Amino acid sequence: MDTKEILKKVRKIEIKTKKLSDNIFGGEYHSAFKGRGMTFSEVRPYQYGDDIRNIDWNVTARYNETFVKVFEEERELTLMLLVDVSGSEFFGSLQQFKNEIITEIAATLAFAALQNNDKTGLILFSDQIELYIPPKKGKSHILRIIRELIEFQPQSKRTNIAHALEFLNKVMKKKTIAFLLSDFIGEDYQKPLQIAARKHDLTGIRLYDQRETSLPNVGVILVKDAESEQLSYIDTTSKAVRDRYTKDYQQKVSYFETTFRHLGAGVLQCRTDESYTKKLLGYFKYRA
Repeated sequence: MDTKEILKKVRKIEIKTKKLSDNIFGGEYHSAFKGRGMTFSEVRPYQYGDDIRNIDWNVTARYNETFVKVFEEERELTLMLLVDVSGSEFFGSLQQFKNEIITEIAATLAFAALQNNDKTGLILFSDQIELYIPPKKGKSHILRIIRELIEFQPQSKRTNIAHALEFLNKVMKKKTIAFLLSDFIGEDYQKPLQIAARKHDLTGIRLYDQRETSLPNVGVILVKDAESEQLSYIDTTSKAVRDRYTKDYQQKVSYFETTFRHLGAGVLQCRTDESYTKKLLGYFKYRA
């Protein structure tokens, strides 16, 4: 893809997603996430009606007078986008590929953060960290993130969600608003997810295609694994084969849902032929 074509795509996504953020998601994003964290501001003498849990015992002992800690809402937040760029994201049977919708969702979230004067950072991952862009403010920074989402060519096609979460926990020392966008065709990420969900405000957004959920009965077919690139023949006339595929798929979905919810992280799921606008708006309103 040449530079002119890339810039054209960036502009197209900017127009579409910025309009959504300005007109729909800006206020909802603010309501859902602003004021969730509280930072220490100062101490002042105790007044009747103050919460005794806020008494600063060290200062109280030093001055022989009761002082309380005063907290204020965190006005500036940091948004981190963790985006799966493995081979399975380049699939879509109807309107768009999963990676195209992921790009639009990520851009919408980034513009919502920009509107609220928050920083935005990006982590592109496969089974390794493909790219890390530290959080910054500004429209030019957001456009760079969109450009990378469009044109970046990953070195690997495999997926390791646990590694992405470990990297997030390592580079982000303070609490962030983190969105992990993937099809979650993988498991064994419970331990780093537990740490990330405790430390950050984390939401998993699962993008999937209807054709992935089950195998059609279309005879013997040659298939290629999107991540391992292994070729194999599958007899789809066999009910046992179709049932085994469906069971394996549902197991991965169940692992995502139960693990995220059990550990206190948010869950949002969107099919490629559904409106992610409605899904996001519903989630933000639920969070507010």
